[in-house]
Amino acid sequence: MYNLHCTKKLLDRLKRPIAEAVEPETRLGNWYATVLFWKPQMVLAVNERTLLPVLLPLAPAVTLVERFPQAVGEALKALDVPEAVIAEELQAMGYGSVCKTANRSLIGMMNEFSFLAESYRHHFGTTEPIAVMRKLVITPCRPIKYLSPQEVLSQICL
Repeated sequence: MYNLHCTKKLLDRLKRPIAEAVEPETRLGNWYATVLFWKPQMVLAVNERTLLPVLLPLAPAVTLVERFPQAVGEALKALDVPEAVIAEELQAMGYGSVCKTANRSLIGMMNEFSFLAESYRHHFGTTEPIAVMRKLVITPCRPIKYLSPQEVLSQICL
């Protein structure tokens, strides 16, 4: 089980009941998500523990929570996380609940990643989720002591 803490913009598009956050059963923990108004619209999710950014298409919005673990698996695979760790994480992510945001620091990081993703999209001319994620994942971040999400992820998953 995992929690997907969504911004109001994303909650309005999901049209799902809002649940109370529970203790996640995953290695990576909770996720925060917002919508990027690109064509097509994308969802930017950021992991609370590692600040790992994951992008995936918003449409169809009603299946976002069910599609999200697959996008996490693809991102972890692209970052060379061992298959056993990916399988364990996806197994633990069996069910997701939609919650309101609760961590202002994470919202700030989502805003920063949104700005950087938009810049990378224009500079490199790509909206491919994995390509944008590869650029974002090497960004040093203050909340994790100026390490990059990729460095923190490798510490947790290896």
